[in-house]
Amino acid sequence: MRITAGIRNSLEGHTATVSTQGRDREVPIPPRSEGRGSAVNGGELLFLALATCYGNDVYREAAAAGIPIDAVEVTVEGEFGGPGDPAHGITYRVVVTSPAETDVVRELLRRTDGLAEIQNTLRVGTPVILDSVEVRTPAG
Repeated sequence: MRITAGIRNSLEGHTATVSTQGRDREVPIPPRSEGRGSAVNGGELLFLALATCYGNDVYREAAAAGIPIDAVEVTVEGEFGGPGDPAHGITYRVVVTSPAETDVVRELLRRTDGLAEIQNTLRVGTPVILDSVEVRTPAG
């Protein structure tokens, strides 16, 4: 599954886009009040990615196992230090509403933790490589 994501920011506006297998979507994220950059920071989006991945995977794994799930709430927390410092102390909590037996749901949640792709990506420390740089001069 090929995924891409990007932003375009200038004083004229801010757009954030994502694409999976060529299915493009715009994600509504406003610019900072001064116009330079996004009103949502990368750490917030990283933690939202962790929460979204786990929540989606709970539904996926529950459906595969025939376990009914009514609702999933995921909260991710952690700390960032100064510029360039990686996050640390990342934890997450889940609350699931389900008519299934509690032990069955707990086992589903533990199993899903081991399958959540974004969590596993961070756990193995996948390299991120700056592939290309282009500098443009303003049209004038």
